[in-house]
Amino acid sequence: MWKTLYDAAVKVQRPRTVSPFMEAGGVGAAVLTKSGSIYTGVCIDTASGLGMCAERNAMANMLTNGESKIKRMVAVMPDGRVGSPCGACREFMMQLGKDSGEIEILVDLETQKTVRLKDLVPDWWGTERFDK
Repeated sequence: MWKTLYDAAVKVQRPRTVSPFMEAGGVGAAVLTKSGSIYTGVCIDTASGLGMCAERNAMANMLTNGESKIKRMVAVMPDGRVGSPCGACREFMMQLGKDSGEIEILVDLETQKTVRLKDLVPDWWGTERFDK
Protein backbone atom coordinates (compact mmCIF):
# COMPACT_ATOMS: atom_id res chain seq x y z
CA MET A 1 0.00 0.00 0.00
CA TRP A 2 2.91 2.40 0.64
CA LYS A 3 3.94 2.28 -3.03
CA THR A 4 0.36 3.03 -4.07
CA LEU A 5 0.26 6.07 -1.76
CA TYR A 6 3.71 7.19 -2.90
CA ASP A 7 2.67 6.94 -6.56
CA ALA A 8 -0.54 8.89 -5.88
CA ALA A 9 1.48 11.70 -4.28
CA VAL A 10 3.99 11.77 -7.15
CA LYS A 11 1.17 11.86 -9.71
CA VAL A 12 -0.17 15.19 -8.41
CA GLN A 13 3.22 16.73 -7.61
CA ARG A 14 4.01 18.53 -10.93
CA PRO A 15 5.98 21.59 -9.70
CA ARG A 16 4.77 24.75 -11.38
CA THR A 17 4.74 28.52 -11.12
CA VAL A 18 1.20 29.83 -10.73
CA SER A 19 2.08 33.52 -10.65
CA PRO A 20 5.04 35.74 -9.69
CA PHE A 21 3.82 35.24 -6.10
CA MET A 22 2.89 31.58 -6.02
CA GLU A 23 4.32 28.16 -6.78
CA ALA A 24 2.58 24.82 -6.37
CA GLY A 25 3.35 21.13 -6.52
CA GLY A 26 6.92 20.93 -5.23
CA VAL A 27 5.73 18.48 -2.59
CA GLY A 28 2.93 15.96 -3.06
CA ALA A 29 1.11 14.08 -0.33
CA ALA A 30 -1.40 11.26 -0.05
CA VAL A 31 -3.50 10.03 2.84
CA LEU A 32 -5.23 6.67 3.13
CA THR A 33 -8.39 6.80 5.20
CA LYS A 34 -9.65 4.01 7.39
CA SER A 35 -12.42 3.44 4.82
CA GLY A 36 -9.79 2.78 2.14
CA SER A 37 -10.05 6.04 0.20
CA ILE A 38 -6.93 7.91 -0.97
CA TYR A 39 -6.82 11.72 -1.02
CA THR A 40 -3.98 13.78 -2.42
CA GLY A 41 -2.71 17.33 -2.23
CA VAL A 42 0.23 19.51 -3.20
CA CYS A 43 2.09 22.24 -1.40
CA ILE A 44 1.19 25.82 -2.29
CA ASP A 45 3.99 28.29 -1.58
CA THR A 46 3.16 31.99 -1.58
CA ALA A 47 5.13 35.20 -1.18
CA SER A 48 2.98 36.23 1.76
CA GLY A 49 3.26 33.02 3.76
CA LEU A 50 -0.41 32.13 3.26
CA GLY A 51 0.42 28.88 1.51
CA MET A 52 -0.43 25.35 2.49
CA CYS A 53 1.57 22.18 2.94
CA ALA A 54 0.78 19.21 0.73
CA GLU A 55 -0.23 17.13 3.75
CA ARG A 56 -2.81 19.67 4.94
CA ASN A 57 -4.03 20.08 1.38
CA ALA A 58 -4.59 16.30 1.14
CA MET A 59 -6.38 16.36 4.50
CA ALA A 60 -8.54 19.29 3.33
CA ASN A 61 -9.47 17.21 0.28
CA MET A 62 -10.36 14.33 2.61
CA LEU A 63 -12.49 16.56 4.85
CA THR A 64 -14.18 18.11 1.80
CA ASN A 65 -15.21 14.58 0.82
CA GLY A 66 -16.71 13.82 4.23
CA GLU A 67 -13.95 11.74 5.80
CA SER A 68 -11.72 12.42 8.80
CA LYS A 69 -10.06 9.17 9.88
CA ILE A 70 -6.56 8.68 8.49
CA LYS A 71 -4.76 5.35 8.55
CA ARG A 72 -1.57 6.24 6.63
CA MET A 73 0.13 9.32 5.20
CA VAL A 74 3.07 9.93 2.86
CA ALA A 75 4.69 13.15 1.64
CA VAL A 76 7.04 13.18 -1.34
CA MET A 77 9.72 15.86 -1.45
CA PRO A 78 10.93 17.54 -4.67
CA ASP A 79 13.85 15.09 -4.92
CA GLY A 80 11.57 12.03 -4.69
CA ARG A 81 12.42 11.13 -1.11
CA VAL A 82 9.66 10.90 1.47
CA GLY A 83 9.59 13.37 4.32
CA SER A 84 8.09 13.83 7.72
CA PRO A 85 5.24 16.34 8.14
CA CYS A 86 6.00 19.76 9.61
CA GLY A 87 4.75 20.82 13.03
CA ALA A 88 1.62 22.50 11.67
CA CYS A 89 0.65 19.34 9.77
CA ARG A 90 1.33 17.16 12.80
CA GLU A 91 -0.90 19.39 14.93
CA PHE A 92 -3.65 19.36 12.27
CA MET A 93 -3.59 15.55 12.17
CA MET A 94 -3.68 15.25 15.97
CA GLN A 95 -6.80 17.41 16.10
CA LEU A 96 -8.71 15.13 13.70
CA GLY A 97 -9.67 12.65 16.39
CA LYS A 98 -8.83 10.72 19.52
CA ASP A 99 -7.04 7.93 17.63
CA SER A 100 -4.97 10.21 15.39
CA GLY A 101 -1.79 9.36 17.28
CA GLU A 102 -1.95 5.95 15.59
CA ILE A 103 -1.62 7.38 12.07
CA GLU A 104 1.30 5.70 10.28
CA ILE A 105 3.68 8.02 8.46
CA LEU A 106 6.17 6.70 5.92
CA VAL A 107 9.68 8.05 6.56
CA ASP A 108 11.69 5.78 4.21
CA LEU A 109 10.22 4.26 1.05
CA GLU A 110 13.06 1.83 0.39
CA THR A 111 13.00 0.23 3.85
CA GLN A 112 9.25 0.93 4.39
CA LYS A 113 10.15 2.48 7.75
CA THR A 114 7.21 4.19 9.41
CA VAL A 115 6.54 6.16 12.56
CA ARG A 116 3.31 6.75 14.40
CA LEU A 117 2.13 10.33 14.71
CA LYS A 118 2.14 10.04 18.50
CA ASP A 119 5.90 9.44 18.35
CA LEU A 120 6.34 12.73 16.50
CA VAL A 121 4.05 14.59 18.91
CA PRO A 122 4.78 13.19 22.38
CA ASP A 123 2.74 14.52 25.29
CA TRP A 124 0.29 16.26 22.98
CA TRP A 125 -1.58 19.06 24.73
CA GLY A 126 -5.12 18.19 23.58
CA THR A 127 -5.61 14.57 24.60
CA GLU A 128 -7.88 15.33 27.56
CA ARG A 129 -10.36 17.27 25.43
CA PHE A 130 -11.31 14.08 23.55
CA ASP A 131 -12.41 12.54 26.85
CA LYS A 132 -15.05 15.23 27.50
